[in-house]
Amino acid sequence: MSGIRGIGHLALKVRDLDKSLDFWRDRVGFQEMQRLKRDNGETWLVYLRITDEQYLELSPGAATDQAPGEEANGVLHICLDIVDLDEEIARLQKAGVKIVSPIKGGIDNNCGAWIHDPDGNRIELMEMHPNSIQYKAVRALQAAARK
Repeated sequence: MSGIRGIGHLALKVRDLDKSLDFWRDRVGFQEMQRLKRDNGETWLVYLRITDEQYLELSPGAATDQAPGEEANGVLHICLDIVDLDEEIARLQKAGVKIVSPIKGGIDNNCGAWIHDPDGNRIELMEMHPNSIQYKAVRALQAAARK
């Protein structure tokens, strides 16, 4: 078994730090943990808390206005695990976040919806169902490990 415990953080290069903070901190609700500054006083990185072990790192100064499209090589989307999707969608809409794709059931037995951040990064909001294919696969791995 690997010594890896999980994903520690996700780093996004952003075009406009203020717009990104408005979205991620003020609308999505991730608390700002700390800022690192360059010697000249400019912000180098901003850390936003997702959980005690996971955070989002924003780095200003992106060269382009938008994240690569869905066909580009690299990260396709970010998925946020949501406890109550209906409640979270209502909260995000009230905060002014545009829902790009409304709540739908997926072939994996989960429910999801989609939003975009100011840089065009695709964000999946997923409420995991106890009988999802992911949880079934985890249970199968756990059962195999017990044998």
